[in-house]
Amino acid sequence: MVTGKIIIITAPSGSGKTTLVKRLLAACPQLEFSISACTRSPRPGEVHGKDYYFYQEDEFKKLIGADAFIEWEMVYTGKYYGTLKTELHRIWDAGKCPLVDIDVQGALAISDKYRSVSHSIFIEAPSIEILRERLIKRGTETAHTLEERIDKAKLELTFAPKFQRIIINDNLETATKELIETVEEFLH
Repeated sequence: MVTGKIIIITAPSGSGKTTLVKRLLAACPQLEFSISACTRSPRPGEVHGKDYYFYQEDEFKKLIGADAFIEWEMVYTGKYYGTLKTELHRIWDAGKCPLVDIDVQGALAISDKYRSVSHSIFIEAPSIEILRERLIKRGTETAHTLEERIDKAKLELTFAPKFQRIIINDNLETATKELIETVEEFLH
């Protein structure tokens, strides 16, 4: 029983966070993915209520007004993301530990609110050049959004020292092992 604890994982876009989170969840059954809310459109294969809670902007703003979020922000122009209070309580009520996969500012906000029960982890690509290559290979970015994500990544990297653990995702197997070890150590 790990009720009350939170694992917070963040990374600049393209750092390999999603792959690492999937591997961590497979290795640690006491964790449960905390589904974030957002206003962006689903990517191919993404499902409402599984990958994200997808909302229209006006719906999201109503939830903000109802104080439904632990944290929320406009991450990219017109794109809101947030962590619903009900989501963390759903996971705690099931006797599990929420794994919050979130942007840097949201991660810092949750870490500040839950300092004594959270473990914050920052995933980094080995370099900005490798990050750029990974984003291009994803094939989801326009030239403009690619540069927007690279600029945001450069800023986000300056916040890495504020996290309890930094993992460089240069080798996927090594990064996976480090991630699992740090989470298991925190939970036990």
